[in-house]
Parts: sequence; C-alpha cells; structure tokens
Amino acid sequence: MSPKWLRRLVNFWPPMLFTGIRATYISDDFCKVDVTLKYRWYNRNYVGTQYGGSLFSMTDPWYMMMLHHNLGNDYYVWDKSADIDFVSPGRGPVHAHFVIDDYLLHTIREQTAQGEKYLPEFTIDIVDGDHNLVARVNRTLYVRRKPRARQSTDRQDKPTAA
Repeated sequence: MSPKWLRRLVNFWPPMLFTGIRATYISDDFCKVDVTLKYRWYNRNYVGTQYGGSLFSMTDPWYMMMLHHNLGNDYYVWDKSADIDFVSPGRGPVHAHFVIDDYLLHTIREQTAQGEKYLPEFTIDIVDGDHNLVARVNRTLYVRRKPRARQSTDRQDKPTAA
C-alpha cells in the first residue's frame, strides 16, 4: 500500500477519525510519520486541556506500522508496553514526529536473525504549536523473526553435502 493510501485509510479509521488524530505526512519509505491531534470540544478533559487518552492514542500504531512495512512479513511486530508522562497542559493542537533509520532496521535484523526477540524502545515527544513539550511517551515494541523465515535462513546457512 502506498503511503498516500495508508495515510487516507488511517485518517478515516474510527479510533483516529473520532478523536481528531490525523496523519499529516508519511514518507515514501515509511520511515517518517507526522501526526497531529486537533483541539476540539470532544477531546478536551474536565479542565479544558487535551484529553490524556487522545494524547496517548496519537502515538499508538505508528512505530509498529513503520517497522512492519520496513521489515516485511517475515517478522512479528507488536506493541509490548507504553507509558506517558504528562509535562504541560495541551490547550491547542499538538504534534508528534516518528522516525526510524537504517541503523535501527539493521540492528533489529541482526538481533532477530536466529529467532530471538528484540525489544526496541522509542521516545515520542508530543509538542504544541510553539514546540513546548506537552507529553512524552515511551513505547517498547516486540520484534521477532517468524519461524518460517528462520527455517529458510537456517537452510541457506548450512552447507550441502556433495
């Protein structure tokens, strides 16, 4: 699926659509994503600031989707754990930026080559329009090479008898 179509699909996915969360940019290589959470009456909390659940939700699927796309179907990629630290009140639209690089992808492939699990950790800063930190989210993902992919690699590594 192209980044353009994925962005459209995700933006119409009810958990995103009905909370005001929008992907504003997905790079062609699926290594960069920008997300915005609008400030609306339906995503404010009791004291008039961005609802914490919406702030947390805006960081949910991105690293899992980015890694899945870049690693391919030979890998399990799941969210394992996450926590959020609310730093300052969000009283307007907020933004988050997600990035993965070649070094991370190489590390994951190397660490999972024999079927081991790997638990990469990511920190996402959620900022307001003035780049003030509103919240910081820490996410840990679970990545493991699927058994069928491990078996095909094992067969390629073993010498054949002549």
